[in-house]
Amino acid sequence: MNNPSRLDRLRDAGYKLTNARTVVLNVIETHEGHMTSAEILDAVASRDSSIGRASVFRTLDLLTRLAIIRPTYTAGSATPTYVLMPDGHHHHIVCVQCHQTIEFEDCGLGSLAERLEGEFGVKLTGHLLEFYGICGACSEAGVVDDEV
Repeated sequence: MNNPSRLDRLRDAGYKLTNARTVVLNVIETHEGHMTSAEILDAVASRDSSIGRASVFRTLDLLTRLAIIRPTYTAGSATPTYVLMPDGHHHHIVCVQCHQTIEFEDCGLGSLAERLEGEFGVKLTGHLLEFYGICGACSEAGVVDDEV
């Protein structure tokens, strides 16, 4: 079932809750972690084959603009993966060797966000924090790319 607050955000922003938007959001909500657009397209097609590719991409764009999801990029990839933005923020570490993504909860940026809102007169709706490095498994295996 879709998180009512996400559906409310769509409705409150003046958008209709179309079948395509509801299915795309449900696909992302029921998946653990990051999804590529190809994975989203396949999952949407398996749930409702009448939803076209263009509708999926328009929905991804809309959900991104409303800070419900965020595209993220791993090293060497021009294709984003999409991830839900619970509570308007998301944090992870990406291994530059094996591309493992490690999620973490507390970023400690609450006071910085408050300061930025006051300093620049904006209302922040979310943030994405990415760190890049070498994971423990790659470090232990001695896998180090000299180009990193």
